[in-house]
Amino acid sequence: MTATPHLLVDPVRLEANLARTHAALAGLAVRPHAKTHKSLEVARRQLAAGAVGLSVATVSEAEVFARVCDDLFVAYPVFFDAERTARVRALAGRVRLTVGISGTDALPDVPGLRVLVEVDPGMGRSGAPAADAGRIAAAAQAAGLVVDGVFAFPGHSYSPDGRARAAADEARELARAVESLAAQGITARVVSGGSTPSVEFADRGVLTEYRPGVYVFGDAQQVELGTVTFDDVALSVVATVVARFEGRVVADAGSKVLGADRPAYASGFGRLPDHPGARITALSEHHATITGFDAPVGTRVRIVPNHVCSAVNLADELQVVGAQPWRVDARGCNV
Repeated sequence: MTATPHLLVDPVRLEANLARTHAALAGLAVRPHAKTHKSLEVARRQLAAGAVGLSVATVSEAEVFARVCDDLFVAYPVFFDAERTARVRALAGRVRLTVGISGTDALPDVPGLRVLVEVDPGMGRSGAPAADAGRIAAAAQAAGLVVDGVFAFPGHSYSPDGRARAAADEARELARAVESLAAQGITARVVSGGSTPSVEFADRGVLTEYRPGVYVFGDAQQVELGTVTFDDVALSVVATVVARFEGRVVADAGSKVLGADRPAYASGFGRLPDHPGARITALSEHHATITGFDAPVGTRVRIVPNHVCSAVNLADELQVVGAQPWRVDARGCNV
């Protein structure tokens, strides 16, 4: 029996999540974000399910996933120092590589490199105003880059009442960005967006490509947003009750396993799918304090982390129901 705590994947649920999401996004190219799972095995399954390529967050993730995928998008405004420029130049010689840009301050010296201009869809993170997208694209072309289009991430879809609004914001700003490129004589062949919470609101009149990430596993955030149910969640943390007191028990999965994410709408630091009334009310590095649940010391419990991307990033491997473990191949690939 595998020692706890560990991450456990249900491959049947994973495959069902892939099929359901591709059906929901019919008519759009699906380019899933591999930062969620960081696993070559999961990537292979996503590609087999019909993904056109993969999105990644860093150049080092791209270097790992180039082993199984020849069409990669670094969905991030990469800063090109000399070392990273050399790596991108080498990688672009092996695979179809696209990177994000959000301004003209640090355009890469990689002639012929494909780029997408990042647009702020109302999240207020990275991404240029839509009206500036054409100017940025023109500067990129003048620098010898190939501008394929625009992209955005509607991160404000992570709100119980904001999923549809965020998708509409994204579509509006991306449409404006496409017009901004057109005013410079540049055609946006790729209009890329999306998040897992906004899948059902994807605007096919604007978008050509969707980049969900968490959909492959699901997590407690998605359950509490109403995007999935516990029956859809394909990854959980298996933990053991190590201490028992009046009104609470303590399990051996803390922030170094579950991650410390707790959005404002979350009802705890993760959820116990087999005990829906239980709540993880406090989290330390190696302790999960659970109320609304009682069990003897030694009892194993399943915990669905709030943010599965953070939990996977903390693991070396994923245990798999009925199969050998899968490596987290891109763990630590943050540059």
